Amino acid sequence: MNIKQVAEALERFAPLPLQESYDNAGLQIGLTVDEEVSGALLCLDVTEKVLEEAEAKGCNLVVAHHPLLFRPLRSLTGRTQVERCVAMAVKKGIAVYAAHTNLDNAPGGVNHKMAEKLGLSDVHFLQPLRSGEGGSGVVGMLPEPLPAEAFLERVAHAFGVEALRHNGAAVPCVQKVALCGGAGEFLLDEAIRQGADAFLTGEMGYHRYFGHEEEILIGVMGHYESEQFTIQLLQEVLEQSCPGLRVEQTALCTNPILIH
Repeated sequence: MNIKQVAEALERFAPLPLQESYDNAGLQIGLTVDEEVSGALLCLDVTEKVLEEAEAKGCNLVVAHHPLLFRPLRSLTGRTQVERCVAMAVKKGIAVYAAHTNLDNAPGGVNHKMAEKLGLSDVHFLQPLRSGEGGSGVVGMLPEPLPAEAFLERVAHAFGVEALRHNGAAVPCVQKVALCGGAGEFLLDEAIRQGADAFLTGEMGYHRYFGHEEEILIGVMGHYESEQFTIQLLQEVLEQSCPGLRVEQTALCTNPILIH
C-alpha cells in the first residue's frame, strides 16, 4: 500500500470538505506519494523527536492530528520548529499527513471518541452541518444522573486529567453532556440552548466562564488531554481500512504544557 492509498483511506473516513475554512488538513509533506508505506506512526503533534522516532521505527509516514503546516511557510532556514521539522521530514524521506478538523467533524470522529470514553449514549452532533454529513461537537447522555462533583471526577479519571478547570455551577446533577475536543468554546452557547447539564472542552478563554453559574457546568481539561484518544481513533480507522499496514502509536507525549 502506498502513501496516496493511505491518504485516500483516511479521507474516506474524514473527507477533507469537512474541515473548517481556516484549516489545512491533508497531505502536508509527500514528495513520493506512490512510495510503499513501510509503517505509519500516529501522533497528535509533529515534532523533531516524533520524526526521529518514525525513522527509528522504520516508518516513512507520520499521521498527525494537528497540521505541521498550519500557516504559510515563508522561509526554510531552520529558524523555527516548523521549518526544522519540514526540512527533517524531507531529508529523511518521511511523508506527513494531518487529519484535523475534518476528523473532529466526521461521524465517529474525535468528539464521538471522547463521548465513548465518558460512556455517553444517544450521541449526536451538537451543531450539525446543513448537509447532514458531519458537524461540530456532540451531545449525549450518561447512563444515570451524577452529582456535579462525581461527574467531574469521572471526567478526570477517564481522561487522566491532573488539573480539571471548571466553573462554580449550581447544577445539582449532570446527565446530558455536550462536548468538543480542543478549542471548543464557540459551542458553549449552543450547549446551553440545547439544555445540556455540562459542557466539556479542551481550552476556553477566561471571560467565557462568567455568567453561566445557573445554566451549565463547564469543564475544561486541556487541549492535549481532550484529544489524546485521537491516536487510538486513527489506529482503528487504518487497521480497518488498510489491512496489513503496520501502524505504530507514538511513545512520546507531545503536550507542550506542563503542570507543576
